[in-house]
Amino acid sequence: MTGPRSTTTLWRPTGPVELELVRELGWRAWPPRLPEQPIFYPVLNEDYAIRIARDRNVKHDGAGFVTRFEVDTEFLARYPVRQAGGETILELWVPAEELDEFNAHIVGRIEVVRRSARLRSASERPRRPGTRVLSRTDDA
Repeated sequence: MTGPRSTTTLWRPTGPVELELVRELGWRAWPPRLPEQPIFYPVLNEDYAIRIARDRNVKHDGAGFVTRFEVDTEFLARYPVRQAGGETILELWVPAEELDEFNAHIVGRIEVVRRSARLRSASERPRRPGTRVLSRTDDA
């Protein structure tokens, strides 16, 4: 008799376009990489994922999301942990051509656990009906 398989929690910072593709895949897989993206980089701690989502995805995409998902631990053993900077900046490097197999070893659903967004200017913010934003040329 075999028990439940052991899983490892991974995080992935992502922008709104990739997140929409994950949604279209039923929250169970990551979309194929673009030709200029030969590596898929899930990270091993939430703090690192938060920093990337906040500092990179928000800057480039206007919003950043942190996702969390579980992957079969035995399968992950093929990918050495890479230290991409400081002691806690740890990630896995999954070659794009192995992403389908990686996706097959995701256990459960990919979850969004945090969202960051760029602050919008007053003219971009939603307003209550009947209100308007005054411009410099409007009379107060």
